Amino acid sequence: MLVLKFGGTSVGCPEAVAGLTDIIRDKDHAGRVRVVVVSAFSGVTDALIAAAGEAAAGAGLPPVIETLRKRHLDTAAFFLKGPALAGAEAEIEGTLKELLRILDGVAMLRELSPRILDQIMSFGERLSAPLIARICSAAGTEAEYFDAREAVKTDDSYGAARFLPGESYVLIRALLEKRPKLQVASGFIGSTLDGFTTTLGRGGSDTSAAIFGAALGAERVEIWTDVEGILTADPRMVKNAFRIESISYNEAMELSHFGAKVLHPPTVRPALEKGIPILIKNTFNPSGGGTLISNDADPGGYPIRGISSLNNVTLIRVQGSGMVGIAGFSSRLFGALAGKRISVIMISQASSEYSICFAVEPSAGFPAAAAIKEEFVREIAAGTIEEPVPEQDLAVIAVVGSRMKSTSGISGKVFHALGRNGINVIAIAQGSSEINISAVIARQDEAKALNAVHEAFFLSGVRSVNLFLLGTGLIGGTLVEQLAGHREVLADEHKIRINLVGIANSRKMLFNSKGLDPKNIKAKLEEGEDLSLPRFIEKMKALNLPNTALCDCTASDEVAASYGDILKSAVPIITPNKRANASSYEYYRTLTAYSRDRGIPYLYETTVCAGLPVISTLRDLFLSGDRVRRIEAVLSGTLSYIFNNFDGSRPFSVLVREARAKGYTEPDPRDDLNAMDAARKALILARDCGMVLEFSSVQVEPLLPPACFEAADVESFFTELEKIDALFEKRRAAAAAAGRALRYVAVIEESRGPAAGKAAAALPPANAGGLVRLSLREEAPGSAFRSLVDSDNMVVITTDRYSTLPLVVKGPGAGAQVTAGGVFADIVRIARTLV
Repeated sequence: MLVLKFGGTSVGCPEAVAGLTDIIRDKDHAGRVRVVVVSAFSGVTDALIAAAGEAAAGAGLPPVIETLRKRHLDTAAFFLKGPALAGAEAEIEGTLKELLRILDGVAMLRELSPRILDQIMSFGERLSAPLIARICSAAGTEAEYFDAREAVKTDDSYGAARFLPGESYVLIRALLEKRPKLQVASGFIGSTLDGFTTTLGRGGSDTSAAIFGAALGAERVEIWTDVEGILTADPRMVKNAFRIESISYNEAMELSHFGAKVLHPPTVRPALEKGIPILIKNTFNPSGGGTLISNDADPGGYPIRGISSLNNVTLIRVQGSGMVGIAGFSSRLFGALAGKRISVIMISQASSEYSICFAVEPSAGFPAAAAIKEEFVREIAAGTIEEPVPEQDLAVIAVVGSRMKSTSGISGKVFHALGRNGINVIAIAQGSSEINISAVIARQDEAKALNAVHEAFFLSGVRSVNLFLLGTGLIGGTLVEQLAGHREVLADEHKIRINLVGIANSRKMLFNSKGLDPKNIKAKLEEGEDLSLPRFIEKMKALNLPNTALCDCTASDEVAASYGDILKSAVPIITPNKRANASSYEYYRTLTAYSRDRGIPYLYETTVCAGLPVISTLRDLFLSGDRVRRIEAVLSGTLSYIFNNFDGSRPFSVLVREARAKGYTEPDPRDDLNAMDAARKALILARDCGMVLEFSSVQVEPLLPPACFEAADVESFFTELEKIDALFEKRRAAAAAAGRALRYVAVIEESRGPAAGKAAAALPPANAGGLVRLSLREEAPGSAFRSLVDSDNMVVITTDRYSTLPLVVKGPGAGAQVTAGGVFADIVRIARTLV
């Protein structure tokens, strides 16, 4: 014996009703269905509530009545003919006539009591159920209407009445013994023992089905709706949510209590008491698997079953010394709430007994606070308890699963996922059954929290980064090309997904929370909105996606100045932009300290030597207890190329032109030949070695005379540069005569004070200092810098451990491919932290 329930969308149109008749006649159901419980047509209950409100306001006959008449008559005409149609039409008209009479009374009295509202709301099911019974009969399954008010008895809590099991079960069994045909029962409604119509609350048709199933001892109750079953999370917020095949009653109750919309929470209770399984199925995909709720649900392959949420709650906090060690305090507190019929969603109490907080529906927030003030008026007046204040705009997320009690580390994984995404947890609760961990968070973080926790538990090691990219020039554009060519490999082979969500160049910006295709993004970007950096950052924050990261591929001071604000929003930063770390020491210290203290990655490996692992090597040396004594480095790819090839065969100015043609210099070579870029890199290395230095402390030997920098344009600059070719050749020849070669080298040395050499990871004290100078040197034949070729960079690091033979990092230090590759590696590094 089966009991089936069809929701509003499952009877909302003729095509859906046709699906209903097909289901009850298919091979799995033919001859086995005893009761079909139906809801009102989709949207009808809301329309009836609106009509009641309009009547109470004296607005006259609501136009919705004519809409209801047409909708039901059209459905009848679609399926029925002849006497069957005439009978249905007469029945619909009679029901609507009764509804109009009640609405007229409401309009006359200008009063709408909860009891009358329940009676008005009942007309949705009283219209749909008799009509569907006639349609089933016409389709070949003899059926008749069962008015649930005859048998489902409730208390008088109008709007959310509680059914009375003893009286209801006896009446249902007695009435069905006399009715052998398929019964099409009105869901959602019942009546008091005095005969007044009641409703079971939103979703109450599910409860109706469970009541009929329990009364009849059904083999199974099936709830047919417009989704595939219970999902691991709300698919409207978590696009990767998937169907749960089986789930226990307790798990289903927890998920439904915290907002899972497939079930109405009381639905589970009648079935739980009788041990009757409930199967959730999709009316529009009958062959789909659905979700089975039962006592012996398969434990499944994940440590949790699902994640649910309530997207709007109010938190009430009660605290004070007058609570500590006082017996009966909680009884008084929750008794006061019960006296006002205020339902509590969750409770959290500190072990010190100094404070307790609880969540309620938003509408109950201020009434709850008032009830507490009334109950504890003396304690509040004496100052032993503080006045309760409702805290609004909050949400509750609940992580549910029976395997949680036998699996360690679940709580740690939940709160790591939330903390990693900058989601503050305001209150926590876990039941003694250990199948639910609940957390109160800011309402705006609900979707972000659900996605972060869902990915942590259900995506089998898949780690996703929602990337926002600023700058599509040489490095940014190359990064986009690398993303386009390699992200599928990352996803398939390494379980790392990089989702490009936002992008901007110097003119336009473009966003798509579902992801932008990097293969055609440059053309699409031109169709975007005009760039505004504040709007770009605000949009990134407003989307509030989990695992968000910003990649800055600009050379912009304005973007660099925004890093602090971005990190405070718990958004990691990846950047080759040197401006932030080479600005004031205070700003550098603020960024690195915030990143370290809050665990928000700030990755700037590519600010020095492109993709070479220089900064990460220094960090590893520091963390392992080594001490840096001295660094010598060629940090400019441009200057490296020029002096590596300055052998007397070509004038200095010709080599500069070659470097420019190869793309090794900026469009204006003076931006490289002034050595400011190399000086910034040296300063960053010095600061990462623990030295407290400002840019003004860096000693830079000028390569060119002022006349070169004062030239009006690039060609004028080259004219001036040619004038000093002889000077450069003279210096080169003198060095060559001594067996030496010219190289432009940065030297970083620790100070002689006791604090020198401490790691940036440990943030040095304010008196730590050092020396940074850049100069054109003559390198002897044994110098490591003589081995450089093309535009290579080299960093020679002398430490306590690497004292006799320094540690050398060498390789290409310029070029879009290697720099973008280093940025790409840092983005992947962000993903790998998502464990």
